[in-house]
Amino acid sequence: MNLPDQPPTFRPPSPAERPWWWRLENAAGAEVAVAGDLAGQRFASQADAESWVGEIWSELADQGVDAVTLFEHDRQVYGPMSLRA
Repeated sequence: MNLPDQPPTFRPPSPAERPWWWRLENAAGAEVAVAGDLAGQRFASQADAESWVGEIWSELADQGVDAVTLFEHDRQVYGPMSLRA
């Protein structure tokens, strides 16, 4: 049986719809890949991105992330910002 395509409301948002994202970095500044729901997060606004990292920074640190840099599309907004005390 063929299932219909998912309605547009169920498709993942495009980068144009969620242009804000964090580059996750180790102490040397190299990008860190994280697992599970923490990977590949994109946000509709700077406030959403900042709230997310504020809520889960300790989980990121547990996966080896030492700092984060915020981007809007390809433009670096700020960072790196340390996750260490």
